Amino acid sequence: MTDTTSSARMTAGTRLYLYVSLSLIAILVLMPLVTTALGGFKSLGDLRVNPFGLPSEWLWSNYLDILFGDRYWRQMLNSLFIAIMTVTLTVIVSAMAAFTFAHVKFFGSNQLLNYFLIGLMFPAATAILPLFIRIRDLGLLDSYWGVILPQVAFGLGMSILLFRNYFRNLPEELFQAAFVDGCGYIRFFWHISMPLSRPIVSTVSIITFVHSWNSYILPLIMLNTEEKYPWPLGIMVYRGEFGTDWQLVLAFITLTILPTVIVFFVAQKHIIAGLTAGAVKS
Repeated sequence: MTDTTSSARMTAGTRLYLYVSLSLIAILVLMPLVTTALGGFKSLGDLRVNPFGLPSEWLWSNYLDILFGDRYWRQMLNSLFIAIMTVTLTVIVSAMAAFTFAHVKFFGSNQLLNYFLIGLMFPAATAILPLFIRIRDLGLLDSYWGVILPQVAFGLGMSILLFRNYFRNLPEELFQAAFVDGCGYIRFFWHISMPLSRPIVSTVSIITFVHSWNSYILPLIMLNTEEKYPWPLGIMVYRGEFGTDWQLVLAFITLTILPTVIVFFVAQKHIIAGLTAGAVKS
């Protein structure tokens, strides 16, 4: 009886601890987002005097002027095109490479895998000068591909790691039965492995999409034409020589991060399943 009561108390205490901890974390995460959204409804003077409170006067025009402007939608379409192409290429290339590392044995496979994983240690900013020179030599400056290809290259390390763990966790019996029936590596990859890999495909896609959507340094270096700017560069429009319209910057940021938040909540089950799929090997 004592053990049962003690266990129940421990369970209740643990539950209370989890609720309090998660609530604090949620507040820390949501507070900047809510403050940013509310700041978009304020005037510049109200924002400086009262940065964290409710607006003294709700200025819906800050959001409406952005929504009904051509610049906002053009930049959103630019960001969407860059992100979709980055996600498509990253998923295809990393999935094929990860499948090879997971199922095909060849000389130097471990060294080649480590070479890809080294990319996790270096962000794009550390190689921006040689990257700029290479993109210039390829004639891709001021083009979407000058941004897409580097994003794909720097996203391969994490994507290959996630795909490889997932592919290695697929039942070995499935792999053997397919080969007994005359299925080769390519058919097994496209017709068996990929249809069973929807969770990890969703995970890699969302991670890559968010990273590409929020990328700032690569578009800033590679693009020169304003018509090709993605949304992170669009914030510079509200920065003047002698001042910055911070209320419009906050409204613009709120409108542009909403798509990523919505996509994340829609696909969160697949993201969690994909991240935990290779954690425990049966």
